Amino acid sequence: MGWETKASHSWSAMVTQVDNYIKSLNWGAKTELRSKTVKYYNAFATFTGPNTLALENSKGSVEQVSAKNILIACGGRPTYGDVPGVKECCISSDDIFWQKKAPGKTLVVGASYIALECAGFISALGFDVTVMVRSILLRGFDQDISNMIGTYMEKHGVNFAREMVPSKFEKTDDGKVKVFVKDAEYGIFDTVLMAIGRTGCAGQLNLEAAGLPYNAKSGKIDVNDGDQTSVPHIFAIGDVIEGKPELTPVAIQAGKLLCRRLFGGATKKMDYTDVATTVFTPLEYGCVGYSEEEAKQSLGKDRVKVYHASAQPLEWNLNSERKEDMGYMKLIVDKDEKEKVKGIHVLGPNAGEIIQGLAVAIRCGVTKEHFDDCVGIHPTFAESYTTMTEEKTEGSALPTKGGGHSWKPNESCA
Repeated sequence: MGWETKASHSWSAMVTQVDNYIKSLNWGAKTELRSKTVKYYNAFATFTGPNTLALENSKGSVEQVSAKNILIACGGRPTYGDVPGVKECCISSDDIFWQKKAPGKTLVVGASYIALECAGFISALGFDVTVMVRSILLRGFDQDISNMIGTYMEKHGVNFAREMVPSKFEKTDDGKVKVFVKDAEYGIFDTVLMAIGRTGCAGQLNLEAAGLPYNAKSGKIDVNDGDQTSVPHIFAIGDVIEGKPELTPVAIQAGKLLCRRLFGGATKKMDYTDVATTVFTPLEYGCVGYSEEEAKQSLGKDRVKVYHASAQPLEWNLNSERKEDMGYMKLIVDKDEKEKVKGIHVLGPNAGEIIQGLAVAIRCGVTKEHFDDCVGIHPTFAESYTTMTEEKTEGSALPTKGGGHSWKPNESCA
């Protein structure tokens, strides 16, 4: 676009801003609790009985409290695994913004959305980043798009070490981390970030004293559709419950609905279907509903039709470094229900903003015909949802150009 710019980045300034923002959120939450006359204990809670808890503060002082109803909403923490040296040498995604020094040459172990998001932003700040992947990227997400994310990240500077897992870690004399694969030295890194999953915190709460079982492996609790555990007056929501999306807005929604049922006379329960989410990798990925793999497994292969398109945002067309990059989108429909849309996927800039609106549409029962009848906004990236005609068939290649709408220099923007 004609700009000639030079920029530098201050890691310390960034982490200061991030930490201040998090502190402001915490302060705001405490203030709101106080304004609603909710008593707040800054303490660690463990059960001493079905209705009683011991609260230990940072000074080691313990206070006993009791309650008619108890809600467990303690979430989870990153899993480090049991590789020798991992806890002495590595950090997690919880720690990255507490690092006073820039990460430098970084190894990210894992292939989850947390792994790829962290690798993406560290690489974007100019650091040498390698992602060590055991098998596939983004397990549980649509695999066409997961692989596109990997290809895009590799093209834009992130290294991938595939089909590898670390066997041990050692600290070097100068404070770096030596990484071994199959006990052979793989490389030396300034930072190793473990992102191999998260474990619920149920195992830290002495649930045995309340007579409440939990899954020791996952650290999670089973609940019914009313968020109720096997102990009727104990409830649980969020990342500490088994088999539900590990997303902050999901926990917030479930908590609001539970409070309204317990204290406001409401009856509405949390609906965990068609929850939209976005993976904030360098090329954002937004999705709601079934992945292609899930749709075929749930509905049967014969009922599933997939429409897809590649598209190029206008601003990429004018950027010589981005001209060959393409975004991608996919509609998964049920042929037996008049092509009712069962899954929507978008890979491209601002995917989170796009999928938030489409999440409302899918909950309203949108069909492919509704998309076709909708007039697009030109020249937006999301316009391609309204012009999508190409059907994805078994063995067909994914579109690399066209199939959706890609702005061309001779077209009018009016």
